[in-house]
Amino acid sequence: MRIHLTSVFVDDQEQALHFYTDVLGFTTKHDVPVGTDRWLTVVSPEEPDGVELLLEPSSHPAVGPYKEALVADGIPAASFAVDDVHAEYDRLRLFGVEFTQEPLDAGPVTTAVFDDTCGNLIQIQST
Repeated sequence: MRIHLTSVFVDDQEQALHFYTDVLGFTTKHDVPVGTDRWLTVVSPEEPDGVELLLEPSSHPAVGPYKEALVADGIPAASFAVDDVHAEYDRLRLFGVEFTQEPLDAGPVTTAVFDDTCGNLIQIQST
């Protein structure tokens, strides 16, 4: 068994696509219209056949309170691996990305947390 697809709930799929591709550097894998929404996935350009991240619409009534509770408690909705958190922090700051946690060295792991502009906190980490 292996992970094939995971998702984050996003307030606006078009805004999310811009942020996750143009700012974070993922590439679009699938963009298929489904009613008023889209089956919209992105992947790492380093692993184009790897795990897909579904930019899932936040339309279900339970999603809003769930996302608000996570953000209020500072809990990231997802975590992405990077080679160097400090360098990625500096790069993303140039794009105006707002961090809720600056790089934090915690033993063998360094983490930082940012706002994805779509209602989520996202963690980056390196080991």
